[in-house]
Amino acid sequence: MRYFTCSMGAKSLVAVSLLLCATCVVAADEEVPVHLTLRIPSKLLAETRVVNVHVPPGYDGKAETRYPVLYMLDGGVKEDFPHLANTLDGLMAAHTIPPMLLVGIENTERRRDMTGPTTVDSDRDIAPVVGGSAAFRGFIDHELMPQIRAFYNVNDDAAIIGESLAGLFVMETLFIEPDLFDTYIAIDPSLWWNAEQWWREAGTRLNGSVDIRARLFLASAGDSGNANAHFADALCRNPLPNLHWTYTHHPRLGHAKIFRKLEKEILTQAFSGQAMVAPQCQ
Repeated sequence: MRYFTCSMGAKSLVAVSLLLCATCVVAADEEVPVHLTLRIPSKLLAETRVVNVHVPPGYDGKAETRYPVLYMLDGGVKEDFPHLANTLDGLMAAHTIPPMLLVGIENTERRRDMTGPTTVDSDRDIAPVVGGSAAFRGFIDHELMPQIRAFYNVNDDAAIIGESLAGLFVMETLFIEPDLFDTYIAIDPSLWWNAEQWWREAGTRLNGSVDIRARLFLASAGDSGNANAHFADALCRNPLPNLHWTYTHHPRLGHAKIFRKLEKEILTQAFSGQAMVAPQCQ
């Protein structure tokens, strides 16, 4: 492992660890793809964050070609980064989706970063600190994304993907800062948080008060309750002309396995250029 420091603009230095570990194994069936690990000091979070970056085959930092970026939550090498990167590689190799960068954000205090404020006592019981999503979103917006744009050949197309509490963060970001990404992928998001806040507030927020220009891919598992279906119904009842979305329910998939079972399908839907499946609104 080799460490070096590179300058990314006048405001900050990022210590970078180059990991060429094509044979590293995180699980018995999961190779860790070649990637670059960035260690980004965050003033907003008062900690250093680890970010793993996987570039597409043939990427040349000196060429003029610029690529879209998929930002992923739970993006550590011992989290979801390896299997998502390998799935992307397979889809790109088959020319199913265009070449893109994958930027995985490793967790420090996951339940703090992925959740907004709550008034529900049982919500606050899940971790010593919750409700830190605003600061975490600020880190992505003001500290991480500028570094990625400075260090890599990327274009303005950005997507985000997350599952469970990370999916909750994706949905919250869609409402609070909809221009941050072009594509939002929320796999079985924990929309039960704060007594289904985003379902309860959807009508007010969507009824002409927010002009969301984005694509949303929402999916739910069979064992996760009705919160996601409630939210999809709210979207049906409050349509926005520039929010293009789809919702799929998978009754035979459980929460624990839905990400790996669904990632190839949902990435193909999101990035292959095929038409989105229209929601079944009553």
